[in-house]
Amino acid sequence: MNTLRNVEVGKNYRVKKIHGTGAVKRRIMDMGVTKGVELYVRKVAPFGDPIQISLLGYELSIRKQDADCIEVEEI
Repeated sequence: MNTLRNVEVGKNYRVKKIHGTGAVKRRIMDMGVTKGVELYVRKVAPFGDPIQISLLGYELSIRKQDADCIEVEEI
């Protein structure tokens, strides 16, 4: 399983599935990260937290913990 936490900077990905339950999953989906959405990985902080991505016309910084719940595929 390839999660958002393990992706390469400068590549495009498509969200395959959101893992997790309850409030965590709801918060991720409320930020616009839903199945089928395409995103671009802009940069990753030196220690890997946070990860900055671009999707749906805006930029989002997401924690490693939340990035582990987002399964992606390279496009």
